[in-house]
Amino acid sequence: MKKTLLLAEVLFALAGIGCGGNPDDVGFNSNEPTDSLEASSDALTTQNCTQLAATSVIASGNDGNVPANTLDDRPDTRWSMLGKGAWIDYDLGAVRTLSGVAIAWHQGNVRASNFTLSVSSDGMSYTQVYTGKSSGTTTAAETYSFPARSARRLRIYVNGNTVNDWASIAEARVCGTSSTGSGGTGSGVVWRGDFETGDRSQWSKTQMVSSDRLQVLSSPTRQGSYAIKVTVKQGDNPISSSGNRNELVRMTNEKEGDEYYYRWNTMFASDFPSAKTWQLFTQWHHSGDNGSPPVEFYVNGETIYLRLQGSTVVWSTPLVRGQWLDFIFHVKWSASSSTGFVELYLNGQLVLPKKYSATLYSGMTNYLKVGLYRNSTIAPTGVVYHDGWVQGRSLADVQ
Repeated sequence: MKKTLLLAEVLFALAGIGCGGNPDDVGFNSNEPTDSLEASSDALTTQNCTQLAATSVIASGNDGNVPANTLDDRPDTRWSMLGKGAWIDYDLGAVRTLSGVAIAWHQGNVRASNFTLSVSSDGMSYTQVYTGKSSGTTTAAETYSFPARSARRLRIYVNGNTVNDWASIAEARVCGTSSTGSGGTGSGVVWRGDFETGDRSQWSKTQMVSSDRLQVLSSPTRQGSYAIKVTVKQGDNPISSSGNRNELVRMTNEKEGDEYYYRWNTMFASDFPSAKTWQLFTQWHHSGDNGSPPVEFYVNGETIYLRLQGSTVVWSTPLVRGQWLDFIFHVKWSASSSTGFVELYLNGQLVLPKKYSATLYSGMTNYLKVGLYRNSTIAPTGVVYHDGWVQGRSLADVQ
């Protein structure tokens, strides 16, 4: 249902038009000035815009006026950042059909802002879809339209205005079609575990010795506002089993014949231990209690491996520390090696074409475990970050 965005015209005396001054002037205030006069009572709605609800918003920075202010339905608050190229980014939570954005510019009646719009389906690769300038005549929402396209995120880059180099937006709403696009998610998304709830509630349970071992943090992140930091110290053994671990568990319950795509982001800390033994960071565990999982991603020495059935390595790549690695994993779940298969993309590139193999143990189901599980002989503390988990029925679902 279309949500009404109430935005007000602000009345200014001519003397107020000099808003903020020149940043090169001596004594220039590094904070964007606030309107000192009251807003008029003539509230207007967005025009030519079916508003899409954003699940989160991030920005390249702020001066204390945070990006969430642009979603609070209050024209007297704003997001602000000084400097050309400052950006604010709205996540819709799923792929939608986008056709524009409605923006109410702070002090938009006394200066015109230069800006561009870009969209993305994955939060990494962006495509510019619009470039222009606000009218400079109103603080009400102005709608800027572009040809409809499927995307999950919309980013506004501000390249200064006719008075100074501030980026300042009072309110903004992405415009488009409320239903999902042809490449969208809809019922195709099975589950999200991207930590955008700000906690671990998207997951079924945890196996951790204490909450500081599985911390949901706002930095570093690969996408959205939150990621999880996983820490394992020698002796961490929350389930009195072999090895040391702190892991998240999601009861995905993959069964014979299921076919899914999984996407996630992993980053190994700059001091992640180099050990000539196993360190699992993602695994699909079987419903039985004993033995190696049928599908596991792990580090050994300076190499990352994907292994099936506890013995068959089907892919490997050098370990990289301090950089996000973006995985898309396509699996047909089956105990038959002629039916089951795996396919893997890393950082947007197909690195493992479809490989047929058994991906289940006969008569069992699988479930997902994410974190760090390693040989108990490793003494140094290990830290790994995870973000962006999503499970879907098609490649478009997870993109």
